[in-house]
Amino acid sequence: EHAEWCEDRARDLGHEIKTAEAEIETLNAKIASEVAGSAALKGKADDLSGNIATDESDLKAATEIREMEAKAFQAEDAELAETISMLQRAIGILEREMSKGGAAMLQVKNAKSLAQALGAMVEASVMSSADAGRLTALV
Repeated sequence: EHAEWCEDRARDLGHEIKTAEAEIETLNAKIASEVAGSAALKGKADDLSGNIATDESDLKAATEIREMEAKAFQAEDAELAETISMLQRAIGILEREMSKGGAAMLQVKNAKSLAQALGAMVEASVMSSADAGRLTALV
């Protein structure tokens, strides 16, 4: 009976050993698969890190361009606002002088070009020479 028990126990242990060895092989294959997957994911993470660095560099360059464009726009906007103001002052002066009908406006009416009209207004001290120069530059 003891011999029979030993034989049964030896058979069971042999079966357990074969099962454990098969499980070890399965687990080793799974480990190898996961290591390969991990290496692939590391490579992908490295690629994404490179893409992020490139994107950050592009963003920085784009931000610098936008800042320069914003400064240029502000300068242009200020210049245009100054030009509009100057033209409004010139229109006001012309309207005021035309309503007076004075000699300076007769000279302006007889002028053959806008430059001559502006010159006549400057001579009559109706407009500053700086404003006249700017208006002439526009023409």
